[in-house]
Amino acid sequence: MGESASGRGWRTRILTNRSVLAGGTLLLLVVVLAFALPPMFHADPFAVDPAHRLAKPGPGHLLGTDTFGRDLLARVAAGAKSSLIVGGAVAGLSGLLGTVIGLLASAFTVMDHVLMRVCDGLMAIPALLLAVALAAALGPSVPNLIAALTVVATPSVARLVRSRALAVTSETFVEASRAQGAGTWHVTVKHVLPNVLSVLAVQVTFIFADAIITEAALSFLGAGVPTPQPSWGNILYDGKGVILQAPMMTIAASAALVVTVLALNLLGDGLRDLVDPRATRSGRQPGMLTRLVGTRRGDVVLQGGPA
Repeated sequence: MGESASGRGWRTRILTNRSVLAGGTLLLLVVVLAFALPPMFHADPFAVDPAHRLAKPGPGHLLGTDTFGRDLLARVAAGAKSSLIVGGAVAGLSGLLGTVIGLLASAFTVMDHVLMRVCDGLMAIPALLLAVALAAALGPSVPNLIAALTVVATPSVARLVRSRALAVTSETFVEASRAQGAGTWHVTVKHVLPNVLSVLAVQVTFIFADAIITEAALSFLGAGVPTPQPSWGNILYDGKGVILQAPMMTIAASAALVVTVLALNLLGDGLRDLVDPRATRSGRQPGMLTRLVGTRRGDVVLQGGPA
């Protein structure tokens, strides 16, 4: 069976979208660093060698060692794995919970008042402060960190989904479906949910990036990934005291964090172009991230999402 015209069209749009290609390539490199590099080189991020602490980059340790003589490249790779697991779990869970809450709020007026007021209350608290409070209350562990960050990220997803769902329910095809006897659940599942998934996919990439940044900040403060498990945040914390003797600790962890967040934002930027056809026909100027890779697009802002 030949490839459909719509399939070819989507493939062409993806292959010609430089933001998607650049972001996807960078993210793939980070995934390889996190999951393929340590087994390939038999790198142990926990192996302590006090005799070679703060060693300079060399053949035995490509990025040098940390304050306990542990291989820095292995620590950064393991930190990438921690960040991707935490960020991916937070993005997935908050996307799922936010979708359920947003759809319920858009379908039922009573639940709308209750759920949205709870979301407003959570969003009124600064995200980092709320994350620190929840992580400290739950205790230092990766599952608790994921739970805390999910609570922080879910309200914004819920409001985005509710806003999009309310817009869809006012469309003519939904009114026609209701005129034919379709109930609330049928309209929500068959018409509203498919039209919400496109903008949700874009928002999830930004939440992924935000979760990685917040996880690193919490780990730096001692409320995130517990030591000795590697995290970019606790590598930066260990490196700040020896930045003159071993600057590579700070440089390597910071570079890995910047590249990963940039990759996710570029990917989200490109996905926003793909799911919103009006973006390529708009006369507005392209956004900053897209200008970096040379694409032309409209600066379309999702309701409830980052600009």
